[in-house]
Parts: sequence; structure tokens; C-alpha cells
Amino acid sequence: MRSLLVWLGRLGGSLGVLLCAASVLLRFRGVFTVAGFQIGTLLLAGVAAMLVGCLGYLAALVERRE
Repeated sequence: MRSLLVWLGRLGGSLGVLLCAASVLLRFRGVFTVAGFQIGTLLLAGVAAMLVGCLGYLAALVERRE
């Protein structure tokens, strides 16, 4: 289970960073919408994905038995 939570953290964090970077780069280019979604929504989705990654890592740390 711990391995699954660590991979959830890695995947969520990586996806979140990519979404945030994409939203910033698109906004610098002057794009306001992507596939019907505003760029702010894309940024918010990136932040939420990073939060899921952080919670996955936290759950993996709490589950560790010493």
C-alpha cells in the first residue's frame, strides 16, 4: 500500500507541475481558453493535482512503521 501511495504522490505532483507550467506558458502567449476551459481553471487543476501528490506522500509517511 505504501508503494501505491508513493506512486500516487509522484504522479499527482508531476501532473500538477506540468499543468501549472502549461497554464503559465499559455497565458504568456496570450491564450485565454483551452478546450473551452479558462487558463485559470487549468492552473487550479494543476494546484489540485499537486495537493493530491502531497497528500499521497503524507499518507505514505504516516503508514511507515518503524
